[in-house]
Amino acid sequence: MYRKWLSRLALLGAALLLAGCTSVDIGRYAGTQPRLDIADYFEGQTRAWGMVQDYSGEVQRRFTVEIEGRVEGDTLTLDEHFVYDDGETDRRVWTFERDGEDRWLGTANDVEGPVTARQAGHVFNMTYRLPVEVSGREITFTLDDWMYLQPDGRLINRTAMKKFGVTLAEITIVFTRGE
Repeated sequence: MYRKWLSRLALLGAALLLAGCTSVDIGRYAGTQPRLDIADYFEGQTRAWGMVQDYSGEVQRRFTVEIEGRVEGDTLTLDEHFVYDDGETDRRVWTFERDGEDRWLGTANDVEGPVTARQAGHVFNMTYRLPVEVSGREITFTLDDWMYLQPDGRLINRTAMKKFGVTLAEITIVFTRGE
């Protein structure tokens, strides 16, 4: 009886682990339009609106972001200023170095280690580790970040926040470029 139960539990654990490791191949978007280049898109002023939803889909936080993008040679710097619906503010500064036509290496003040990112067609993807304070303790999540450029110039960002390969929260952001 216990052996059968343990066997089923092990099979379920393996399935969850494999499901957490699978991801869409960004190469399938090559050639799609409009073509997204993050240096072109984020240079200058960008504004965004977003929300964080927990595993059940309930909205936990809403926020706006003001972004100043600077391009110098093959370097893109994004200075992001967040304002949350509860009044909390935050700042993240990303620095991306172009590493070939469709690859970027990125770092940010609150992200663990360097980030490798890719763009193909209308899509940009990066995966990175981010420590987040949750109920008074710090938990490091793996974020799988996907951006999709729309024909009207808006950029939609969907991010899965994962721990041990299981999605515990999702972030949705809509970006619009300044005039």
